Amino acid sequence: MPMVIAQVLGKDEVRQFRARLDVADWQDGLKTAGTLARGAKRNLQLDDDSELAVSLGNHVLRRLGDTPLFVSAALPSRIYPPKFNCYTGGGTYGAHIDSAVMQIPGTGITVRSDLSATLFLSEPDEYDGGELEIDSASGRQTIKLHAGDMVLYPSTSLHRVAPVTRGARIASFFWIESLVGDEGRRALLFELDRTIQSLTPSVPDGDRNLLRLTGIYHNLLRRWAVT
Repeated sequence: MPMVIAQVLGKDEVRQFRARLDVADWQDGLKTAGTLARGAKRNLQLDDDSELAVSLGNHVLRRLGDTPLFVSAALPSRIYPPKFNCYTGGGTYGAHIDSAVMQIPGTGITVRSDLSATLFLSEPDEYDGGELEIDSASGRQTIKLHAGDMVLYPSTSLHRVAPVTRGARIASFFWIESLVGDEGRRALLFELDRTIQSLTPSVPDGDRNLLRLTGIYHNLLRRWAVT
């Protein structure tokens, strides 16, 4: 199920990002499209090797490390360096599923895409259309978030970006390889961790039941994690 993580970037950070992205040298997104995506993808992207993309991407990675909800939900092992795209003038991305395994250029490192993420950098009223549509077991979910907010969803999901008919939709997107590749196990660990966090303020330090729950969490993570 998609999960919204609010304020990964603060409003001042978003303004700083946009000041640079609004004057960036955007390139045709087809340059990075695979064979199947070429007929579905119409957008603009930053050159992944540009100083701007690397600098902003590293900032996003630092903020993710400081976002407990993201760490708890994703249990990240590796993160593909954040990319940046822009949809405008009818730009869209038709229905697709992200590649299962991706190699980080120039490193020889591969990332298994367990989770996909979109970090919105445009406010909803800046553009029409551009919704991220994600198909799940409970039906199609339509996502359009405030700038600085992020959605995290299984990379196995069929998803699309609706055509942008006014303005520009700017975002960062990337993929996460989790320590726990199995979605069901990862969801159980997340629920257990959130339960522990919610109970902690209401029980005395050293509470034995809370310690047991914490031990169960770490022993399950130890059993299921692949490093």
